[in-house]
Amino acid sequence: MEKPIAIYTDHIINKTLCYNFAKGADSLLCHINNFKDFNKTIATYGVLRGTLEIIRKAKNYYYMDHGYFNQSKRSFENNRTNVMNLDGYFRIVYNNFIHNGIGKYPDDRLKKLNLEILEQKKNGRYIILSEPSDVMKKVYNVPNWTEDTTKLLKRYTDRKIILHNKFSKDPLKILLKNAWAFVSLQSTAGFMAMLNGIPSYFTDASLENISKIKDIEDPIIDYSIFNSLAYGQWTLKEMESGEAWENITKNKY
Repeated sequence: MEKPIAIYTDHIINKTLCYNFAKGADSLLCHINNFKDFNKTIATYGVLRGTLEIIRKAKNYYYMDHGYFNQSKRSFENNRTNVMNLDGYFRIVYNNFIHNGIGKYPDDRLKKLNLEILEQKKNGRYIILSEPSDVMKKVYNVPNWTEDTTKLLKRYTDRKIILHNKFSKDPLKILLKNAWAFVSLQSTAGFMAMLNGIPSYFTDASLENISKIKDIEDPIIDYSIFNSLAYGQWTLKEMESGEAWENITKNKY
């Protein structure tokens, strides 16, 4: 398997993840301003500061971002995301921005996370519509996602729809207590909803195997995907040691 070149920017989180990834994979590092060979496989973090443009031009890529469970602590205020530490998990995805959850994986990594996984709820008053950020709307080319998804939902349910994003006043954890379902483009918050027993629906084609909006009034949570997702996220230490790269080369998905 071709080892990717880790493309880093001057952003501290990007630089830190790319350094640890490159060290563990024993691969090259290259500053984004100096990279020109788009026939090479690359690895990078995030979609800002030119990384999205590099990803779209590269032959193959590994994309890094915050993980699905036990993420690094973040705060959201004044339309800014502040990362408090880098102690959590980060996902590493091959030729996509998010894992699809497909595949049979053991539960050892999931058990290490010590997650509280609640049984699926059988009641709920409303649907949480998780609005993607402006950046994600551009990345996925869905400028009217909120309006289009609202129309789609109304074809299959008459439940109340509550719009939510990471800067909303009401914490998601509170809203989930009385929710029937959670709907997003590709938000990892959807997996947090599933942990809380709330069925999640995604409009991104990569995640269509998880659930279909047309079935929103007859929901089922497939908890088996958690094993797969746990094998798609890694700590900085696991990246640096080479454990992440060793597993990725065996289970590329």
